[in-house]
Amino acid sequence: MLVRISRVISIVVFLLVQISFGQKNDVKLLTGKVQEQSTSVEGVNIINNATQAATVSDSDGSFSIAVREGDVLVFSAVNLDPVKHRITSEDITTGFLVVKMTAKEVQLKEVVVNENANITAENLGIIPYGQKKYTPAERKVYTATSTSIDKLLNKISGRTAMLKKEVNVEKKEALFRKLEYLFEENYYTNRLKIPVDDIKGFQLFCVDDTEFAVSLNTKNKTMSMFLITDLARKYLTILENEK
Repeated sequence: MLVRISRVISIVVFLLVQISFGQKNDVKLLTGKVQEQSTSVEGVNIINNATQAATVSDSDGSFSIAVREGDVLVFSAVNLDPVKHRITSEDITTGFLVVKMTAKEVQLKEVVVNENANITAENLGIIPYGQKKYTPAERKVYTATSTSIDKLLNKISGRTAMLKKEVNVEKKEALFRKLEYLFEENYYTNRLKIPVDDIKGFQLFCVDDTEFAVSLNTKNKTMSMFLITDLARKYLTILENEK
């Protein structure tokens, strides 16, 4: 009789352990949302390291994935720093997970304009040290306004105004060349959401902005990144209104 009771107790304990173990390892469908204030949260890759199940966040950062307690989820994207999160019992109970991510800091490419920068007209004795250097367009303006007679004749003809416009165009071309080397193409398309076909137009739009032009000329990387984000919003609004 005692042997039978002992066997019954053993069976009950075994079943309870199995039920408890099974509940702990039940697969649950967890929903969640990726959050980041300054950049897109669409297309974030979410992988369950334990099961290799994977999904991708939608336009507002929402996602859903099958998990168990103790699984580790890995969140990654080209424009965000990766994040790992271990699933807790609380996550399982609430059935919802909020994951805060951080935008990657984009490193600007260093541009070597001239490897022989130390070889100059001054070093070669062609011009005296300290003499003002003019761009081709600036030289035209200087020549056109260097004497009183030339000033008068060119002012009447409108040539001086035309030459000053050439100087402005030349300066914008120089800014445009700097901006071309500043960011990779995927920075415009993925982070700023500028269509590939509109990147050149957007770059011209940027160099027309006085503050952005100053940030380029002073090589202020932080200010350039800050200003270009706001300029992208304005440019996208213009594109939308043109449709």
